[in-house]
Amino acid sequence: MPITKGYQALVAEAMSQVKTYSVEEAKAKLNDPNVQIVDIRDIRELSAGTVTGAFHAPRGMLEFWVDPASPYHKALFADESKEFVLFCGAGWRSALAAKTLQDMGMTNVAHIDGGYAEWVKQGAPTETLEERKAKKG
Repeated sequence: MPITKGYQALVAEAMSQVKTYSVEEAKAKLNDPNVQIVDIRDIRELSAGTVTGAFHAPRGMLEFWVDPASPYHKALFADESKEFVLFCGAGWRSALAAKTLQDMGMTNVAHIDGGYAEWVKQGAPTETLEERKAKKG
């Protein structure tokens, strides 16, 4: 069966419908208590580090963690006072994920253009999992 709408069309459609922040714009929100940066990458991708202070919500579980009716719901996502800014490796999965969350009814969601690769390229703050564990003590 031929694909009638490829990934590029899906990503382009999502990008046209979701709020997108540049790295600079997202970086400016790092210390805002009303913003939660969310890393949706696969657990194996975290060995390269993550955005400082990001919450890890793997893409495969995101909808389940967000939905209060799900047995996997995470209370963090019920906080309507927060804006959730998603990122992935390059900005494609996060655009699709932000679009899906909007389709679920969330209006407080956005994503970072270029994802973690662009974040690192621009020298924005990162931390390793070891550094994060050390901070938590």
